[in-house]
Amino acid sequence: MSHWFHRNPLKATGPQMFEVKMFAHDSEALKIISDLKQSRARLLDLLPDPHHTIDQIETALKLYAALLRGFLLQPGDTPGDSKLRSALHFRWSESVLGVTTSREDAVFEVASMIMNAGLWFMKHAAMLAARPEPAMEEAKEVHTCLRKAAGLVKFVQDSLVPQLSEKTVDGGDLDGRVCTAYINQCTAEAQEVTIARAIELKHNPGLISALAHETSKMFTTAADNLHTLDQAKFGHWRAYFELKAQFYLAYAHSYNGESLLAEDKCGEAIRCLQESKACYNKAKTMAMEYAKVKGAGTTARPEKHMFFRRLAPMLDRTLEKCERENGFIYHQKVPYDPVDLPLNAATHGLVAPEVWEIPTVSPLWTPMAYAAFDSSKLQESEKDKKKKEKAKKNEPELKPVKEVPIAENEEGSKNETGCVIS
Repeated sequence: MSHWFHRNPLKATGPQMFEVKMFAHDSEALKIISDLKQSRARLLDLLPDPHHTIDQIETALKLYAALLRGFLLQPGDTPGDSKLRSALHFRWSESVLGVTTSREDAVFEVASMIMNAGLWFMKHAAMLAARPEPAMEEAKEVHTCLRKAAGLVKFVQDSLVPQLSEKTVDGGDLDGRVCTAYINQCTAEAQEVTIARAIELKHNPGLISALAHETSKMFTTAADNLHTLDQAKFGHWRAYFELKAQFYLAYAHSYNGESLLAEDKCGEAIRCLQESKACYNKAKTMAMEYAKVKGAGTTARPEKHMFFRRLAPMLDRTLEKCERENGFIYHQKVPYDPVDLPLNAATHGLVAPEVWEIPTVSPLWTPMAYAAFDSSKLQESEKDKKKKEKAKKNEPELKPVKEVPIAENEEGSKNETGCVIS
């Protein structure tokens, strides 16, 4: 299932030495700085390769987040921002815009790193799905990864973005519209796995139709959130959402037609299948248009995959059967207007983001270690601030991350849906 999914580039970041002034060379404080450098470097070393395991990424992310929490909140029972929150200068690229954002804000660092971990989970899911014969355990892992990715982005959007000391960059990864697009993308793609399994197991056509309809709506919501952003940058990503929305609308009408035929509503079934064909042909056209639109990220080619191609002959067979039976048995009028799909009909199989919680502060952050950092050295004069702002403007843009590529598999699985259930 290579290139069934569109994937945006990882975020790049500048080096961070965690150089913070101290009253004295306290061993506990020095240990924190050393571990911060090592844990950040380790996580950044893992993220470019989607072939690593979930445990490796989750362990590395939790370790770094727990250590960095001392830069967010002051240790102890008294709540409040850490005196170190604005002590360091962090630089991150924006995955779609490609520009670099700089902030003196540890919240910005945590949010950016968690977003990058979310992107890794999306890429890990794509890597597993690209295998020629993904087994059931791998299909489950794809589903899990996409739910985890959605949960990470949702945590950033709900818990960290409101705490940022500066306004988010318009169209940056922490922009609410971009976060919402990622969350809907991940949940919709996880539901694609659910739909494939439901088809493989020959579940009720009405259930499959409802799931496909809900998935189409999620892709539409993702696309809608990108409409107000610069289309020179976001048009490619948005086009992917729109073609996927159209494709699953075709599946929804097709399986709704099967469901209506089982209820002897042959005329309505014919109209559903006609609408499905129209949606499918439109999705094929949109896939070609999407491939021509320039923008960040990989170019998905779903129209080349068996799961996409199987729908056309299936539609033709079912439509011919319906028209034949209507001519011989039912003699029902075919409605002029499309038959409405049931609203909110899916109760099983709907995906929700997996809740992610930031780990508790590392035990290394003792009151003595925290006190060792000299907060008086963190206050900058106006002259120093102007000097720093000037230096920021002269900083070069971050270079893109060199990512380990995912092997291509043009044909996908030999079976109809792209997964193996046995």
